[in-house]
Amino acid sequence: MSPDAFAYAHVNQARFVRELREFVSFPSVSARPENTGDMVQCAGWLAKHLDLIGLQGVTVVPTAGHPLVYAEWLQARNAPTVLVYGHYDVQPADPLDQWHSPPFSPAIRGHYLFGRGASDDKGQMFAHLKAIESCLRTAGRLPVNVKCLFEGEEEIGSPNLSPFVAQNRRALEADVVVVSDDSMPRPDRPAIIYAMRGALMMEVEVRGQESDLHDGLFGGMVHNPVQGLCKLVSGLHTNTGRIAIHGFYDRVREASVEERRFMAANGRTDAQLLKTVRAAQPWGERGFTLYERATIRPSLTISGVSGGYQGVGPKSIIPARASAKLNFRLVPDQNPAEIEQLVRSHIARHTPPTLQSTIKTYSTAEPVVIDRHHPFIAAAAAACEKGFGAAPVFLRSGGTIPPVAAFQNTLNIPVALIGLGLPDDRIHAPNERFNLSNFRKGIATSILFMEKVRHCHHDY
Repeated sequence: MSPDAFAYAHVNQARFVRELREFVSFPSVSARPENTGDMVQCAGWLAKHLDLIGLQGVTVVPTAGHPLVYAEWLQARNAPTVLVYGHYDVQPADPLDQWHSPPFSPAIRGHYLFGRGASDDKGQMFAHLKAIESCLRTAGRLPVNVKCLFEGEEEIGSPNLSPFVAQNRRALEADVVVVSDDSMPRPDRPAIIYAMRGALMMEVEVRGQESDLHDGLFGGMVHNPVQGLCKLVSGLHTNTGRIAIHGFYDRVREASVEERRFMAANGRTDAQLLKTVRAAQPWGERGFTLYERATIRPSLTISGVSGGYQGVGPKSIIPARASAKLNFRLVPDQNPAEIEQLVRSHIARHTPPTLQSTIKTYSTAEPVVIDRHHPFIAAAAAACEKGFGAAPVFLRSGGTIPPVAAFQNTLNIPVALIGLGLPDDRIHAPNERFNLSNFRKGIATSILFMEKVRHCHHDY
């Protein structure tokens, strides 16, 4: 690779950051219908930017939900093809009163860009686009063929991405996928993610009488749905932190002694993790380190509970309904469809006859394990080492990127998961931020990755 691409990236870094700020300024919240127009505008901005930096075949692809954005550059003869994936949608910014600056008015403080989506995932995916631009504007070409696929529904489970990949299998053919949508342990230690948990996101609603009742007149004679929901939710875990759903652990793949030793040697300690999350005491399944609990073991999080009066001061009612959002993280050999049925059976079995319950499933995703010894993954590691000046650590992630399973299972190609975020980027929380040094080094790493994939392809 000509050093011109790196020089171009260095000279244009300030402009790159300005463009990233513009990208982050779109309130592209996929979960909220009121932001549908913002999603369309953000997709349009991204498509124009892809065209501007020199990519071809730029297309905004409508779906049943939010649009996909596709682009390509396929002029590298006898060279491998890299599929670049990312997502332009973001989480809701609530609670707004905890932000130090408006979430969609990106601000630079110190070495960080603050704003919703700055790290998850606009900043990380934008590093790959600036790498592509740096190569095209200097050499006039890329060392590999590139296909870009960016979606607007990752934060709601990617409901339209997997069908799109299946229907366009031939058009999306590639040798390797590169995804940057995760974190590295610290600024001086890059990471390659080689496993991710799957997911099952559901909501249970408990209903009682037809409408809210005056608790002074009727308290003690009808079952309160909020009370019933609390009992259901509290019964989902045992006192030892295990999930108390019959059959839930039947298919959980037990990690080998060698794997757990590898994780202990490379992962963060209990003390480090507690410091990162600012918690005084740990919680969870006994017999496993905190890193293991969050990666090789399944989990259930009650991410939200609602019911009854939420305003200021008292209100004398028996609520008519209550609901709770359930987020399951699943590990290898657990099937989301099977777990969904187990959950539905458990809730039905434990709902008291005085109440009624219904369950809505929002999204599912398969767990993923990637061969960390694959030559293209080794190419990613080599690029990280040169781009960041340190050898990367191979880590499991407790998070979920639904498309990764689609790429691995449908396209049957390896996925290089190069995390450019940091554990304290506060993703999904107020004051999300992205380290601008990581942005700069991520661009260099992406340039190096394309070059090393080209050479790796000849040897593979």
